[in-house]
Amino acid sequence: MNVYVRELGSALSQAGLECTTYTRADTEGLAPEVQVEPGHKVVHIEAGPHHLPKAALPEITDDFRRGVLDHIARTETPDVIHGNYWLSGVVGHQLKHDLEVPFASTFHTLARVKAEGGDPEPSWRDRAEAEIIHCADAVCVSCDEEAQQFRRLYGDVQGRVEIVAPGVERAFFAPGDQAGARAAIGLPSDVPILLFVGRIQPLKGPDVAIRTLAELGRRDAHLVIVGGASGDHGDVEAERAHALVDELGLHERVHFVEPQPHHILSTYYRAADVVLVPSRSESFGLVALEAAACGTPVVASAVGGLLSLVHDHETGRLIDGRDPHDYACAVASIIDDPARRDAMGHAALEHSKNYSWGFAAARLRRLYSDLTVRELVSCS
Repeated sequence: MNVYVRELGSALSQAGLECTTYTRADTEGLAPEVQVEPGHKVVHIEAGPHHLPKAALPEITDDFRRGVLDHIARTETPDVIHGNYWLSGVVGHQLKHDLEVPFASTFHTLARVKAEGGDPEPSWRDRAEAEIIHCADAVCVSCDEEAQQFRRLYGDVQGRVEIVAPGVERAFFAPGDQAGARAAIGLPSDVPILLFVGRIQPLKGPDVAIRTLAELGRRDAHLVIVGGASGDHGDVEAERAHALVDELGLHERVHFVEPQPHHILSTYYRAADVVLVPSRSESFGLVALEAAACGTPVVASAVGGLLSLVHDHETGRLIDGRDPHDYACAVASIIDDPARRDAMGHAALEHSKNYSWGFAAARLRRLYSDLTVRELVSCS
């Protein structure tokens, strides 16, 4: 989501819009404002103690809102407010009424979707999201599958449901020499490499990736896991992942790598033979798109936005369910046939060219323009 907000802010500013991103100051000493580039700035709002667990963030939304209002009072009223994630949606919903301006929301993940995937959220989050949805002038989703899922879970809503697919930064994510990429990050050059990129939490399925390596039955294959603990129980989940590696006797072939700067991930994608995305639910799946842009096939769960990003048997494989054996069979069918892997990688690269941040910004710019001349949706 951080990548999404940053890249869209950049693309919107390049399209001629003045874009201000409000975020909570979570570290001491941050500059009140940072001019990222012409037309795009980040404003750090003081709201609550700097170091807060994620579970405590709902308690400081009013403080955050007041900080945003104070900054706006000293600058100028925006034409449109756009919230990303449900917490920003709570604030954006309130600001809509404070300022009487249109409000758009992109959730990235919804409680009802997570519940269907086996990751229930508190009922109060579901209620908050429903309130946001029924007052939003527009709800942005990433693909047709997410739009259909949204309508199934929430029915017809007053505001627009707009498809705004994320993009990929091709200056960073592009094909490259696999051997050179492996040498750069210290991986062996002559063995199959599987890659998992994401937060260490049940939703993303790192356990499935680890068990896939075990099921693969090739003692020369390695798995690289790039990501860190996330959420209230992130440290526990990370410990479980390490314990699973030990239980399966894979400690010499599973490599845990701390979260990397976004642009560095391209080296990992290029180094891999296959990227695993075994998420329980996924609104879009930016990892799958970035891997495709680097020419690397993806084996992913057949859920959410991954259904749009991965074309089964053409750019990678889609797996129904979460059986590691099924993932292993799909991986084997790719790494055991270099010609097939290359063909899939090329097809994935071509498919990825349909997505760009510039196009996403153009869609949003048209949406914003439409919202400013329409009557605001009333709370229902």
